[in-house]
Amino acid sequence: MVCVCTLPLHPSPRLTVVVAVDGMSQSDLNMLRTYWQQGGLRTLSEEAYQTQVTFPHQVYGGDETLATMLTGVTPDQHSLCMDYYYNRRDRKVYPTLKDDNYTGIGTSVPYSPQAVLTPTMSDRLRMAEGDDAAIYAIGLHPSTTIVLAGHAANACCWLQQNEEDGHWQWASTSFYHDGLPAAADEMNMNGHINELASRTWMPRMDIAMYNRPSAEERKAKGFSISQQSCLTSTPAGNTLVIELALALQEKKNLGKNAIPDMLLLELTVSSPHATADRIQTAEQEDMYLWLNQDLGYLMEQLDRRIGHTNYNILVVGLPRLGADASRLADINMPVRNFNVEQAAALTNTYLMAIYGHERWVDGGFGQSIYLNRTLIEQKHQSLANIQQQVADFLMEFTGIHTAFPASAAYLNPSLATSMHKRYIGDVIFRLESGCQLTHTSYVNGHEQDSPIDRILDEQPSTPVLYWSGTHFTFPQSDINATDILRLVLP
Repeated sequence: MVCVCTLPLHPSPRLTVVVAVDGMSQSDLNMLRTYWQQGGLRTLSEEAYQTQVTFPHQVYGGDETLATMLTGVTPDQHSLCMDYYYNRRDRKVYPTLKDDNYTGIGTSVPYSPQAVLTPTMSDRLRMAEGDDAAIYAIGLHPSTTIVLAGHAANACCWLQQNEEDGHWQWASTSFYHDGLPAAADEMNMNGHINELASRTWMPRMDIAMYNRPSAEERKAKGFSISQQSCLTSTPAGNTLVIELALALQEKKNLGKNAIPDMLLLELTVSSPHATADRIQTAEQEDMYLWLNQDLGYLMEQLDRRIGHTNYNILVVGLPRLGADASRLADINMPVRNFNVEQAAALTNTYLMAIYGHERWVDGGFGQSIYLNRTLIEQKHQSLANIQQQVADFLMEFTGIHTAFPASAAYLNPSLATSMHKRYIGDVIFRLESGCQLTHTSYVNGHEQDSPIDRILDEQPSTPVLYWSGTHFTFPQSDINATDILRLVLP
């Protein structure tokens, strides 16, 4: 059902804060609600408009879900189908947002939002308000932060480990006009980031007070985690994002004039040892306690600085890990891995038996097999015939539910919305339930399977909370992920 959300007639908030939280689930929010006496999540649970949204396309656990929520369209239009893509020219896999036309600031890998082909929420604010609107995105990971920033932000920055000394710092890209904000550079120079990162993360409470400590945590009577090694999945990472957001708000006077401004933040509750988007350890639960505190501090400071009625907050969860494989095994549904590169190699052997000893398959990635179109043309073979032969061959593989030539994929609505013509292969397949898509990666010279599709749920949903300092009502509770844009920019 399509949601038609209407806001009351009152002045627009001077500052909109968008918070995307990796791994946040509605079930966890429900379980912990009674334990928050105060804090940001407590306020949101009592005062915010709340709902859950599902996605009209396949979810991989990457930034395709965030792009859908921020653009209001599906991957077939915004193009961010997965965080990585297969390049036919050199047969390698690259980050989708990697862009060699720009340079990294504090990182050797250059990024830009140019691969996102439709305007994001921040872009729409820029189009509506012009250059006077100030827009900043701050996050834990480059691709998520850049999707938040869109094309028109003044600047964005994310936490990056220095390649030489291993210290953490704010990094950015030359794509954005302001480069690395002075407030971020100041934090890089004064040692505060690594002072926080050097702290050992331990439970805030006695382990017996947590709802779901693991057996290992019970035995050890807690946990002890070095945040230096995994800062972007710890409470210290979240705290640094909030601190920089408030520093930028102060230095740039965000929310202090009639022109609306925007802060877009990435936070996380996906702790270092998390295996699912649902609390299974005290470590994960502790992440929520810290998140509650950080969001509470953010709202408290904005109340004091710009006034309770002059800002609004949109908080969305990002599906990252989905269901836990071991939990599925507990109900006799073991998860199987399907390695797409191995499937591509077997397909090439099959075609060599028919057409001769040549490289007929360039490779495989995602749900696609990429054929060697140049060779097929040189050998005067029919691409359509080979596509159908490959599709029929793939149907014999354990774990594949269906396979078909790329042109036929557009006849399947849910699959068609999940793909973009820039990245689609020649033959498309879908996996059976409980089958995880993997590719081969190399760690210390050894091959291992790494998941591409981290979501095992057939139809994952995510919580959405929208809070404003002024009173409002939403007549419709059911919304689609593509409707979230209207909550902030009706």
